Amino acid sequence: MLNIFGFNITYFQIAATVLGIGLLVFIHELGHFIMAKLYGIRVEKFAFGFGPELIGFTYGETRYSICAIPLGGMVKMPGEDADSASGSPDEFLSQAWHRRLFLALMGPVMNYLLAVVLFASVIYFWGFSKPSDTPEIGAVVEGYPAQKAGVLKGDIIVSINGAGVSSWLQMSEIVHSNPGKPAVFEVLRGSSKIILKISPLKDPVSGKGLIGISPKLTVQKAGMADSLIYGAKITVYQSVFTLKYLGEKLIKWEKPEIAGPVGVIQILATAAKTGWDNLLYILGVISTALGLFNLLPIPLLDGGHIFMALIQAVTRRPLNKKMIIAANYAGLAVILAIFLFATYSDIVRVAFSFAAKAQ
Repeated sequence: MLNIFGFNITYFQIAATVLGIGLLVFIHELGHFIMAKLYGIRVEKFAFGFGPELIGFTYGETRYSICAIPLGGMVKMPGEDADSASGSPDEFLSQAWHRRLFLALMGPVMNYLLAVVLFASVIYFWGFSKPSDTPEIGAVVEGYPAQKAGVLKGDIIVSINGAGVSSWLQMSEIVHSNPGKPAVFEVLRGSSKIILKISPLKDPVSGKGLIGISPKLTVQKAGMADSLIYGAKITVYQSVFTLKYLGEKLIKWEKPEIAGPVGVIQILATAAKTGWDNLLYILGVISTALGLFNLLPIPLLDGGHIFMALIQAVTRRPLNKKMIIAANYAGLAVILAIFLFATYSDIVRVAFSFAAKAQ
């Protein structure tokens, strides 16, 4: 076990996090690779991981490699950008618009298919966890106000500041709306009622009050066919919920809560500690998010390639190289801005969690 910035982490958590991220990106790149081979586009290199090559061989025109840093993968095709394109028929940009569209689309599609399989596997082998709406505590986060005040798993919150609580939603709305304000919780433990004073911490990202509790979960199992249907429904729900959430934040001109690399690693490491079912479920959530993010019409992303292919389909003429280069620079700026904002949010959350445990 290692101690990193006050957080204990096992070697299994490290391995599960690294290989999990590697799997998600590798599956994405595998989709591009399959389509490139089907269309006869030259693939110079197909690798699992980055950095120095550990093991590799060349078959035909392609170098297949396993690299030292297992955090993804790479498909290298000639003519992927306007600067390097020579017009050769086996290059990416030389392909018809519909071929470029499907080649770009297949990466996100593979992430969505993987998400469906991961969600379905969790439901089939472990069951579908459904949060109860009753105000019963299912888990208490170590170091947060609820744990410090003495709240235990199985406790039922009866009232807050004298106001009766009948559902988890009602209770959470009260907690979220009173950050930093001490509150009196009446808790039912067995047949005894206990009075606890808890001051919700203010989440620096959302501004909501948090005390570090989660609801009780009920488990429901399903057969293989139903598990796949549920897996597909969860994948669609995750995508729709994310788009709706981002849309609302954009309309209200509010900061969205998003996880960057640090947040994703932290979430995966925590899930790996709690069990395989949670790890696979979180991998499904991240795979869905990766597929959705890559569908955004931002140049350099798959969605940008799809958008430009559709423009060519409408105008019926090749895109101007200068326009493609300018769009790529703009896309790079947008991606860097998102990355920096997400990383900043991650650091704030980690610092907040560390401070909460240190108090």
